[in-house]
Amino acid sequence: MSRTPPPLITAAPPGFVDPARYRSTKTFADLPCAHRQWRHEGHCAFVHGYSRSFHFEFAAAELSETHFVVDFGGLKPLRAWLEAWFDHTLLLCEDDPLLPAFRALEAQGAADLRVLPSVSMEYCARLAWAQANALLHEQSGGRAWCEAVECRENPKNSAWYRAVPEWAGR
Repeated sequence: MSRTPPPLITAAPPGFVDPARYRSTKTFADLPCAHRQWRHEGHCAFVHGYSRSFHFEFAAAELSETHFVVDFGGLKPLRAWLEAWFDHTLLLCEDDPLLPAFRALEAQGAADLRVLPSVSMEYCARLAWAQANALLHEQSGGRAWCEAVECRENPKNSAWYRAVPEWAGR
């Protein structure tokens, strides 16, 4: 016996305004890397590592012609960028006083260094946000954007960067 479904509600309640009507998320995980917070007065000053993950929140005012906020298949360049920076790498601050010693270790094949202004999870979330938005702006012409990135170092600790690019929704 066939049943008639209830009618679809396709509009938001009156007075509801949200320029980013649609959202989707994507997580890239299992990116093992190490870092050192040389300014830290505790154990974070030692080289230590985590299997990082990056959780992206995407938004769009309108869906694509294939009815997606973001086509996840188009995120392969983002995954490749994350792997190049955070997969079996050692992150160091550009002003780390031991940087020359770590460069010598890299020259001997003991490390794959990535030097940044900051190696904090907050800064890495901001870098990933900027990279995602550069890609999405190119792919969607401003229709879709990244609103937030959570950079997680383990199940207990994460940091977020949240912003809307000035070109979003255009």
